[in-house]
Amino acid sequence: MNTPDWRAQFAEEARSERPDLALLCLLIGAEAEGAADSSAIDAAQVELDRLAGMVPYRPGGPAAWARAVGDLLGERCGFRGAPADYQRLESSLLHEVLRRRRGLPILLSVVWMEVARRAGAPVYGVALPGHFTVGFGEVGEEPLLADPFDGGRVLSTTDASLLVAGATGAPLDPSMLRPASTLDIVLRILNNIRAWAAARPEQSGVALWAVDLSLLLPSHPARLRYERAQLLVQRGEFVRGAEELEQYAEILDGVERGAADLVRGEARAARARLN
Repeated sequence: MNTPDWRAQFAEEARSERPDLALLCLLIGAEAEGAADSSAIDAAQVELDRLAGMVPYRPGGPAAWARAVGDLLGERCGFRGAPADYQRLESSLLHEVLRRRRGLPILLSVVWMEVARRAGAPVYGVALPGHFTVGFGEVGEEPLLADPFDGGRVLSTTDASLLVAGATGAPLDPSMLRPASTLDIVLRILNNIRAWAAARPEQSGVALWAVDLSLLLPSHPARLRYERAQLLVQRGEFVRGAEELEQYAEILDGVERGAADLVRGEARAARARLN
């Protein structure tokens, strides 16, 4: 039996009219683990549906929804995070977060959003700097924020301001409360995986597939191509790395010629390592 092409499925879903957040996150997990079939994806979708079925029927306004989902996921099911979760790759993989009931703020927020959405709640992600949260309420209204990393604790404006100040030193700006798009959430998850791998040089393979998936998104930073070339060189693929460095230099030519020349110098150095 041939292993499914998870990257092709990821690219197709990312370019669809309404990308499915849960599916994209689960495809990241399938790529990470080299899954041979879709059984883990199917099981995770079933689990999200099961949890949604446990949420009370239309409990009320945003505060009631936040309380109902928090009581279920944070209190009864024990979904939450801890500092040690930042050290584990599993904390960025949705199917593992559903299994372990531990994860990074953004993955726990995905669980909250997907369960609440299936139950009929008005819910969306709020990408506060340094700490992802969930907003309950209609888009355009001031959201009621909840922090899944803290078991779904409802955040006051002061709480949110302190989170932002702790991450950036700057005050909370209303623009920070806008709903995060599905693809922005997925890119942020992949950025977290790349950051985890960057701190562990032996995990360059993880960094490479995370970059590759990021490049499949319709919109992504051009500098990811430079990062990919560097990873290839780091992994000893000097010719491929040099070729991609040269391609990135061509992109830079029209923007910053000096930087392009430096990148071409890196390409020459990579080729020289073949001798």
